[in-house]
Amino acid sequence: MSFDPAQLPSVFEINIDTPAETPAAPNAGGFAELGVPKNLVRTLRQEGIIEPFEIQTATLPDALAGRDVLGRGQTGSGKTLAFGLAVLSRLAEGKPARPHHPRALILVPTRELAMQVADALRPLAKATGLYLGTAVGGVPYDRQILGLQKGLDLMIATPGRLGDLIERGSCSLEEIEISVLDEADQMADMGFLPEVTALLQQTPAGGQRLLFSATLDGDVDQLVRRFMNNPVTHSTAPAQASVTTMDHLLLLIPPQEKFKIAAAIANRKGRTIMFARTQMAVDRLVEQLREVGVRAGGLHGGKTQRVRTRTLAEFKEGRVGVLVATDVAARGIHVDGISLVVHIDPPKDPKDYLHRAGRTARAGESGAVATLVLPKQRRTTLHMMQKAGVEAPAEHRVRASDPKLAEVTGALEPSGIPVKDEPMPRQRKPFREGGSGGGGGRPPFKGRPRRSFDDRPRQRHERY
Repeated sequence: MSFDPAQLPSVFEINIDTPAETPAAPNAGGFAELGVPKNLVRTLRQEGIIEPFEIQTATLPDALAGRDVLGRGQTGSGKTLAFGLAVLSRLAEGKPARPHHPRALILVPTRELAMQVADALRPLAKATGLYLGTAVGGVPYDRQILGLQKGLDLMIATPGRLGDLIERGSCSLEEIEISVLDEADQMADMGFLPEVTALLQQTPAGGQRLLFSATLDGDVDQLVRRFMNNPVTHSTAPAQASVTTMDHLLLLIPPQEKFKIAAAIANRKGRTIMFARTQMAVDRLVEQLREVGVRAGGLHGGKTQRVRTRTLAEFKEGRVGVLVATDVAARGIHVDGISLVVHIDPPKDPKDYLHRAGRTARAGESGAVATLVLPKQRRTTLHMMQKAGVEAPAEHRVRASDPKLAEVTGALEPSGIPVKDEPMPRQRKPFREGGSGGGGGRPPFKGRPRRSFDDRPRQRHERY
């Protein structure tokens, strides 16, 4: 990660209890009426953000007052600004951060989500004169350590890399005033709770803690009970409610035509994301799509951060029309304008269906979710979809040449002309660990290189 003085950290410690749930209030007035400082309101207006979303209206008054807050809202509901504005507003009132001692912490499950949270908060941090930085795996330690040495007000981090920086003596959480846990349910699903628990134990018990999640049960509830102090709970529409804003298609296909159908759907006009179960399946499908003329990109935890950042940028900018991803990788994708989500293989878990589907129909937009189903999978898939809140998906029995496929998905036959790879842009060689850019880090390790949480072999979970 590169340190950018315009980036600003925000720290929320997670203290959660189980008070009576407060329904979210309807949007009333603007951000100024919620207590957001004028300079932040002005910056929001410059970014084209005028009226707060429901989750922001509900949580900001309590968060700005310093209370622990438990916010439940679906993906795309505006949670980033809900906690980001509260963190930056409160940090602006205090003293600058000391070297290696950030004042606020935002923990997120994936590198991509960390980058996107940082991008969203960077102009707001700049407006308040605060320094923001990220700490994620897959990038050199040196710049992250340098940023901490200069003094970060807000640190946005994944659990594995932050744990490594603390172990190296480059970061301390002793002065964290606010801790935030974003996408807490996804963090639990990915197996990060032991690391998250260990990190929260290092933050001051009296600090403010904010937790945002699509669901507040199971492992998430354990975090609430252990770390939060009499939190106020605000809920917007539950995760299942979001499925009503989408069109759900169940496409019954012949096994021998699965790739042809997938390729035609991938070649449609519009931004599309496809899900495969494994890293190998992602790479294979991307290669096959490019061979038949579909410009596709792949995203999974086995790729380097440089490749993942480039692929996601190409997808956002429209240079790649279809993104193929694993479940874990896609949890960090928050891209507007995805009009179709395709399950190349039906997910087994209703939660996975909801997480995948949540990439479309965000923030009031429309979208569709298509599941490719072999005849023998129909019954179990319908049962899974019902558990996810999809009562009656539109079923269509289609073949690759069927006009119905084009009608319901916008599928177009690929050109058959292979896509040529574009050369990767040349970059400067990164500093070696412990080099001149280390900024206070430990000397380089000798012998066998040390591995972080993010670098360990991916066994049960992709360590994203």
